[in-house]
This record gives sequence, structure tokens and C-alpha cells, in this order.
Amino acid sequence: MKLKAFLLVFIGACLAGTSGVFIKLMSTLDASAISCMRMGVPSLLLFFWLKFQGVKLFRGPYKKMILASLLNALRMYLYFVAFKFTSIGNAVVLIYTWPIFVAILGLFFLKEKFDWRQWLFLLLSFTGLILVYSGKEFSFEDKDFVGMLAGVASAFIYAFTVIIYKSESNYYSRSEMIFYQNLLGGFIFLPFLIFGIPDASIVHLSTCFFYAILIGLIVFNLFFYGLKYLKASVASSIMYMEVVGAIILSYLFFGDGLSSEMYLGAMFILTGSFSMSVFSK
Repeated sequence: MKLKAFLLVFIGACLAGTSGVFIKLMSTLDASAISCMRMGVPSLLLFFWLKFQGVKLFRGPYKKMILASLLNALRMYLYFVAFKFTSIGNAVVLIYTWPIFVAILGLFFLKEKFDWRQWLFLLLSFTGLILVYSGKEFSFEDKDFVGMLAGVASAFIYAFTVIIYKSESNYYSRSEMIFYQNLLGGFIFLPFLIFGIPDASIVHLSTCFFYAILIGLIVFNLFFYGLKYLKASVASSIMYMEVVGAIILSYLFFGDGLSSEMYLGAMFILTGSFSMSVFSK
């Protein structure tokens, strides 16, 4: 069961690497409008699906899930603030500290055991991430402080929501968790979509709809499956494969060059992610 969970999260992480390709293909939509569809489409479709199946919504500890939904919307906002106010290198590296935060929070809230080998492999994956983005600009000027702070806050909040989802993974189905995860974000970002629709092309709106299905439904369905059977720290560390997927796709679709640092970083991420699963007890 753990092998299946690992493979599904691995596939989900690779699929998540398509985000950069989709965002480049949706040039007439701003980030807030994309966020609305990214979260609104999955929650709307799952609302009708769950009602069709006769699932009673807002049951059990639903207030905890609503809190996670609110935090997820805040995390998405901080994610874009990070990219707006600081360099890509700063933003990506800081945002991808979230698996490290998951490992730390898992020790306190989930009582997950985490030995020195797992810490080593987690840090190996994070080092790989730094190597991959070492060619990007890194800036530490005063103006970057807001963006860097937003990146760290986004990572911590995302990690905290993962802990919440893991704690309730035996009570709620994957469909219910995805529904709650996206529920409030779709409403909060709705005005941005409404005002952005007149300037958006049908092709870009259709692309955004498909993006919402792929990332919001398929990827997180795979991730939440793995989260149920793996430690939260292990499932999260495997998501570093999203970076490897993004590198490969940017090369295939946009002809972006691959440096020696990228190759080495990808090897670190692959080694760290696989080893985390092997040494997970």
C-alpha cells in the first residue's frame, strides 16, 4: 500500500510541474483570476458530485476544514505577493520550505517519528532545489523583505494545512478534502475573475479550466491518497519532484536550457525523494 501511495504522489508531483507551462499559456488572465478558477472549479464540481453521491456536507469537524480552506486562500495570496515583491530565486526557494515545515509540525501535532536519515534526505532534496534555481537572480535588498516574508508565511501556512488534512484523512474522503481545500478561495477571488473575463480569450479561459481540473482535482487527489497512507513529511518531500517535472517541461515546450546545476539538483531531488520513502517506517 505504501509503494502505491508513493507512486501516486510521485505522479501527482510530476503533473504539478505543468503549472508553469499552463500559466505561460494563460497570458490574458491575471494571477488572481487564475486563482479563482484554480480553486473555484474543483470546489464547484465536487459540490455537485458529493451531493449526487448523497454525502452530507459540513459534517463532523467541518469547522477545522473551513479553517484550512481559509488558510489555503491566504496562502495563495501570499504566494503571489512573494513573486511580486522579490526575485524568482528568493520566492521559489522560500516557498518550497513547506515540506521542511511539515516535518517539524508533524513531530508536534501528529507525533510522527523522523530519524536523522530522513532529515538528511529531506535536506538533500531542498539543496537540489537551491541548485536548480541557482541560475536565477537572488536578491536581499530592503525591497525584497516583504516578498521574502510572504514566501516564508505562505510555506508555513501551507504546511499547517497539510497537517490538518493528514489529521482528518481517515474521516473525510479525498473528494471532501479537496472540496474544503478550495471552497473559500473560489469565493474570495471571484471578483477578480469577473472583472478579468472581458479581457480574457476563450482559449485562455478553456486552458485555465483544464488547469484547474488537472492541478486542483487530479494532482491533489493523488496527493491526498498518499497523505492517507504515508507520513505527512514523506508525502510532502516527494512533492519536490514538481521542480524536476517543471524543468523537463520547460525544456520540451519552451526550449529552456539545462545547466549542470539543474542536472545535479534534479539528481539530488530524485535521490532525496526516493530515499525518504525507502527509510520511512
